Amino acid sequence: MPVTLNHAIVPALDNERAARFFAEVMGIECPPPGGSRGRFAPVRVNASLTFDYMTVDVPRGHHLAFDVDPVTFDGVLTRLRTRGVPYGNSPADPANGRIDHPLRARGLFFVDDSGNLYEVMSPE
Repeated sequence: MPVTLNHAIVPALDNERAARFFAEVMGIECPPPGGSRGRFAPVRVNASLTFDYMTVDVPRGHHLAFDVDPVTFDGVLTRLRTRGVPYGNSPADPANGRIDHPLRARGLFFVDDSGNLYEVMSPE
């Protein structure tokens, strides 16, 4: 059996708010909180991966990167713009409004209020 990532814990100031933000921007499902007494706010990233957002007092942000198709990228970009969420083409400047990416034809970074840095890349 190959090694696959099943889930990852993502630190957040408010697990439900962070999970909803990520799910809405990415255009994916955000099921009800789960785990012990609703400790985790899950987001189903794909068929084999779930992010479990967990409230912590002092979150240490993670860098989470995604390859997406051009249609999905366009949707993410539109939702970021509609919500007024800053984005940029560099982790050092994730608010410069650019989508020219050093590794793909298009890509962007955006940050949530817990300091998690999301990277979304498209080949076209």
